[in-house]
Parts: sequence; C-alpha cells; structure tokens
Amino acid sequence: MAKIKSAIISVTDKSGIVDFAKALSGCGVQILSTGGTARVIRESGTAVTEISDYTGFPEMMDGRVKTLHPKVHGGLLGLRDNQEHVKMMNKYGIMPIDMVVVNLYQFEKTVAREGVTLEQAIENIDIGGPSMLRSSAKNFKYVTVIVDPADYDVVLNEMETMAGETSLKTRFRLARKVFQLTNKYDGAIAAYLEKAAV
Repeated sequence: MAKIKSAIISVTDKSGIVDFAKALSGCGVQILSTGGTARVIRESGTAVTEISDYTGFPEMMDGRVKTLHPKVHGGLLGLRDNQEHVKMMNKYGIMPIDMVVVNLYQFEKTVAREGVTLEQAIENIDIGGPSMLRSSAKNFKYVTVIVDPADYDVVLNEMETMAGETSLKTRFRLARKVFQLTNKYDGAIAAYLEKAAV
C-alpha cells in the first residue's frame, strides 16, 4: 500500500475525532467530511473539504443522500494496481480514498427509547455509512477503514512508523470489524422490523 493521502471522516460518535483528524492533517492527509463531523473538525482549526464540494452534488433529501456517489465509491473500490480501474478513475476525476472513518447512526439507541415511532426508527437506518464501510472493507488491500475510536491510536502509530502507511494485517483486522458491525447493525434493524407494525 502507498502512503495515506486522503480520508473520509463521518462519525456519529465524535469522541477522539478532533485529535485524530488533527494528527491525520499533520501527516498531510486530505480530509473529506459531511455535515456535523465537518463542522466539528473545521471548528478545531483543521482543514476539511465537504463531500458535496468534492462530488459536485449537494447533500439532499434531508441528508438521506450524501455519500452515495461514484466519486466516493469509485475512490474506495478502485484497485490501484489495475490499469483499467486507474484509467477510469483518471477519466472521471475520481481520487483514490485511502482511509474511511465512519460509525453509524445509533439505531439501537433510537428504538430503545420509549414511544419511538416507526418513522423515527426508519430515519435512523444508516445507508451511506454502511455502504462506505462495506466498500472500504472489501478493498482492504488498499483502504484503511476504522469503525471504532479505540483503533485511532493503533493506526496513527503505524502511520508514524511506516512512513504514512498501515500494514496489511491491520487493514484486514479492521475490515473484519466492519463486517461484524454491519452484520450486527442489520440484525438489529431486522429484529426491530419483525416486531413493528405499519
């Protein structure tokens, strides 16, 4: 893998994210972000580019559509050693995205609240987050994906000792965490909908 040059950060749990973003920026990583996460990072004095500025499309439909774009998923899924992939990325202005830091809308906390409606539950089903996580984890050969703030220091330590890179072993471990998380997340949604009525 080459040096990490770009990262998408979009987190519900913002613990530790300001320091992590500052450290990435200090390593020369370009940070792309959305909504509240972008605001928190920007307010800390760290440079951040809104995803909508990168894709050329605004966030729309009450935030339902933010990151579902070929410039995002092409940048996550593109194989860096496949000349056809590289050619397509260059042709359509798709930047390789080397890192994704995402945690999901807190569906389980939402549905645990007394009196929550089906409509409220549905609006707390994350779509863009799991999509980015799955794309990144599938392409762990090239992309470092983080779902747990406990992994921030591990990744930064590797980047410091490996000239801005992470090890394949770490990327694979982090990818496994992604699929464990998305499996649990989808299971919670399915279990809730099983008992819900329309």
